[in-house]
Amino acid sequence: VQLQASGGGLVQAGGSLRLSCAASGRGFSSYVMGWFRQAPGKEREFVAAISWGGANTYYTDFADSVKGRFTISRDNAKNTVYLQMNNLKPLDTALYYCAARINREITRTLGGYDYWGQGTLVTVSS
Repeated sequence: VQLQASGGGLVQAGGSLRLSCAASGRGFSSYVMGWFRQAPGKEREFVAAISWGGANTYYTDFADSVKGRFTISRDNAKNTVYLQMNNLKPLDTALYYCAARINREITRTLGGYDYWGQGTLVTVSS
């Protein structure tokens, strides 16, 4: 499975972006999909995940949480997972990665994902 993330860019605080992650190869509809991000000088961290069928979603609960601002979704017919990001803040500036997990149990753990995309850069200016 190869993952290609896109949709990043420069946006002002309060703006919106929608990230996409297109998967090639078989099995996408059976994978848990996740989004992670890595800010400069920081470790990669979990943002959101969605179950293989799309019925269940899970968001990070760290301070300044994305919950309520970010929405993960997927279109299995298009082999694509999305991350809609609204009301962006400068602290959301990071390289955003999508990842796929063969095991159908949702997890926030980086090591639990089997395939990774190359990342797309989101920069939020104040």
